[in-house]
Amino acid sequence: MKNIIKTSFLLISLISIISCTGNSAKAEAQNNIILENGKLPNPETADKNSPEYKSAFAGQTRIQGVKTKTAYIVKIINKDLEKPWGIVNLPDGRFLITSKSGYMNIVSADGKTISKVEGSPKVDDKGQGGLLDVALDPDFKNNRMIYFSFSEPVANGNNTAVGKGRLSNDEKKIEDPVTIFHATPSYDGKLHYGSRLIFDKDGNLFVSTGERSDLETRPLAQNTMAYLGKVLKITKDGKPAPGNPFIGNSKYKPEIYSFGHRNPQGLAMDEKGQLWEAEMGPKGGDEVNLINPGKNYGWAEVTYGIEYSGKKVGAGIQQKEGTEQPVYYWDPSISMSGITFYTGNINEWKNNLFLGCLSGEKIIRLVIENDKVVGEEWLLEDQKERFRDVLNGQDGNLYGITDTGKLYKISKK
Repeated sequence: MKNIIKTSFLLISLISIISCTGNSAKAEAQNNIILENGKLPNPETADKNSPEYKSAFAGQTRIQGVKTKTAYIVKIINKDLEKPWGIVNLPDGRFLITSKSGYMNIVSADGKTISKVEGSPKVDDKGQGGLLDVALDPDFKNNRMIYFSFSEPVANGNNTAVGKGRLSNDEKKIEDPVTIFHATPSYDGKLHYGSRLIFDKDGNLFVSTGERSDLETRPLAQNTMAYLGKVLKITKDGKPAPGNPFIGNSKYKPEIYSFGHRNPQGLAMDEKGQLWEAEMGPKGGDEVNLINPGKNYGWAEVTYGIEYSGKKVGAGIQQKEGTEQPVYYWDPSISMSGITFYTGNINEWKNNLFLGCLSGEKIIRLVIENDKVVGEEWLLEDQKERFRDVLNGQDGNLYGITDTGKLYKISKK
């Protein structure tokens, strides 16, 4: 009897405490969240690889956490993709998804049917290579033109290249494919192709290229007569886009828009028409950058990461005059690939940046205000998937593709 009375007293006391502390305390108790000064802590709990490296400004890394309040549903709508890399919506809501093996798939809006599109150029699919990103011509409804990036095999190695072709009326092949741009110099390697594609409002194409990873190619990110480690801006025919920052300067390739990048696999436009880029660092130092024309983003002279061996990269510098600071960075790495700004049905997600993470095995949501990150949330960690690309779907939902061949749909409940 005494035990019953004691248990009842404890329950009443607990209810009283929860009632007195209000709704926020209830939510905190229910969600097992520990607040720091009334705010959620950043979701990262691992030690930094280089704790001695100091940020250039407050909020540049490990910003406070946020938690989505809106109920949402996570559903796998297709499991039969082979090595998917890039995803876009066709005008009718279906998906066009590349396969690193060298072809594309068209997947129905509900994910239930899938058909192969062949006719891409030959690709070198070793390592990180293959058929990579895809973008639709802004006038696709009239001309059915598709643009794609790929690792192009050549006599002395391979290149990051950009091609285009027409999607046939029966949707079974790419007609008359032609390569419009080759990111030289060529290199016999299998890493760091970069390769994201995105059109601007004027119909010109941004292309990201990696510096091909190895110590001998790393300096080419700073070499303005090379196309590696760059964000480029070209016309639909592969020529330098009008207004590029270095046109007429003999010390720069005219297609260069920005330089000093490592392995930029993420490009996205925000609601203001600004270009954002995400690139993998080495061991730590993964970055999100706001890309401005003509700017140097530092790699490999400036980085918040270290070598995989644990040694410093170069002189171990994090800030240097004449180079741009990342808006945000991670240490340890989360290995982001594709990124997108969300404009869909979940109001609290609007204009947030979403990043598909590979080794991090999650989707990261960044809340951005006045071009600064003010909140970070980790989503879908329980899925244990390498998210290769994310898509702001035209139906108002968020989509993601994974290295295991799954197509995810994240929608408001």
